[in-house]
Amino acid sequence: MIKFTPLRTLPTSSDFKENDVLVLFGELFRRGYANGVIDLARSKGMKIIGATVGRRDENKLLRPLTDEELQAGEENLGGKIINIPLEAGFTLDSKPGQANPEEQLTNIKLVGFEKQTLDWDNINDAREVGANRFRTATREFSTQLKTMIPEGANVYFVHTMAGGVPKSRNLAPIMNRVFKGTGNRYISSKALWECEIGKLIAMNFEEVTANTFSALLDMTEDIRNMVSEWNGKVFYSAYGYHGNEILVDDQYQWQSYCFYAQGEAKMKLEQYAIEARKKGIAATIFNCPEIGTNSTDIFPGVEVSLYLLLRAVTKEGGGAWAEEQVIICKNKLTESAEFDSILGAIEANRRDPFIQSFQGFNDFPIHHNQKYADQMIELSKFVVEKHKSRDDLIIDHTSRLIYESTGRLIFNHIWNVEEAVIWLGHDIIAKELISIYAK
Repeated sequence: MIKFTPLRTLPTSSDFKENDVLVLFGELFRRGYANGVIDLARSKGMKIIGATVGRRDENKLLRPLTDEELQAGEENLGGKIINIPLEAGFTLDSKPGQANPEEQLTNIKLVGFEKQTLDWDNINDAREVGANRFRTATREFSTQLKTMIPEGANVYFVHTMAGGVPKSRNLAPIMNRVFKGTGNRYISSKALWECEIGKLIAMNFEEVTANTFSALLDMTEDIRNMVSEWNGKVFYSAYGYHGNEILVDDQYQWQSYCFYAQGEAKMKLEQYAIEARKKGIAATIFNCPEIGTNSTDIFPGVEVSLYLLLRAVTKEGGGAWAEEQVIICKNKLTESAEFDSILGAIEANRRDPFIQSFQGFNDFPIHHNQKYADQMIELSKFVVEKHKSRDDLIIDHTSRLIYESTGRLIFNHIWNVEEAVIWLGHDIIAKELISIYAK
């Protein structure tokens, strides 16, 4: 069983310098966790090099970015992109003459999906094709990257790949009922995960979220050897999720979102880092708190703990700056008084013995049931309805604070960290924010 290893003390500034290289292994589409690291790397004068997942043409064939797409991507990144398609997963792959796994999902039905059978010879063939395609592309990526690293540079790889839900219209109604369904529209996460469709999704999650990190470690060995020749350092980090600590009743306690479908894949990601550390490779998974993203609407309830960050910045001594954050957030609500009712409802939810029964660290990731889903989705709805606009939520503000602070914590800690897995809870997030803004 993996040990819970939270970061408790603020790290000192890293020793990265101008012309060191930050490599973003994953495409940057929108603001999120990775931006915090990139912003700090840019302030250090580091050279930023990115990747792309490529695009699918009208025949669903994988292709590199066009010149126009490449230019837009590099402007967004603030660096160069190696234009080799690094799309992960295998659901659109197949051996010659075979259908791909997504084509097997075209006939699934909402009613009776649990009994749907799949062609596992076909799926295993596709997985082999997809894995070989990705590892070959990663080797090509590494070969090109090696020529772009200045002599004397240190190199920092930031892995950002995650996901893997097959893009099937027939699958969407099932997923919606698993993650958004209440009452008679509810579908058990366990029912999905234990059927053949769920096993396919879990397998693809593993390829995208975890095995891509393994491929990165394997295919960049030549770069590690090259950098070691001039006594430079090479680091690897990836973004995990394995729950995190939040403040409830003035005590920090571990909690997680249920059902976190990528949980098993994220835990395999941790194992790859543990194995790498045993080989002397400086790899660390940083388990970060939830933030609001495009997926928040898909997974209602995942955002609830974000509101309690405001409790943490006050507890950790944020003073006037913490009070300012509360005022900013209150102004997003229909009435200022709603702020206390929101936090009170969330804290009552978090201390509820029934909800607590889904928060066992050793049980992660745990499936939900209808009562749990009903309560969490109702709470999420209650909180959102207290806002003036769904396009301007408190979690938009707290999310920005979290990805900015996690970026700084990760960037500064990676230089000296010895652990393979680290948790960043609301306590260290608050301390980092206060060190920046409440001096």
